[in-house]
Amino acid sequence: MTRMTRRSLFLGAAALAATAPIAGLAQGAPAIHVLKDPNCGCCEAWVRILDAEGFDVTTENSLGTLLMQHKIDSGIPPEMISCHTAEIGGYFVEGHVPPADIRRLLAERPDAVGLAVPGMPYGSPGMGPEDAREAFDVFLIRHDGSTEVFTHYDAAA
Repeated sequence: MTRMTRRSLFLGAAALAATAPIAGLAQGAPAIHVLKDPNCGCCEAWVRILDAEGFDVTTENSLGTLLMQHKIDSGIPPEMISCHTAEIGGYFVEGHVPPADIRRLLAERPDAVGLAVPGMPYGSPGMGPEDAREAFDVFLIRHDGSTEVFTHYDAAA
């Protein structure tokens, strides 16, 4: 029969307290699901960036017209389309949106479809080095299809 001493109780409580923040981080990771072309290297690079930033990323391969139809059905206007589409927290994220903007979207919870970085601007996440980026905007897509600049990124100096 094992007897619990004050010392073992104290050590057990200390160990639990030390590991609780780590467990909380794992449970609090925002889950994001990415639909992408299986042959797209920049999509894979964006997924790796999200993973490194603490997102719980899952991916699904989709090709051509199926992927385009998903974008349209999700409320993403044609002029906002990029290469991959993600879903997170009831929002859609189109293209190479920086992780900080996704976190801001989730924190502010605007009444919107989601965010988009149309096209594939050089230096956006997954599209080359940030220190050589061209200027680009992250757009907020409203439910009526209208858009507004959510964040502007200047070109690298």
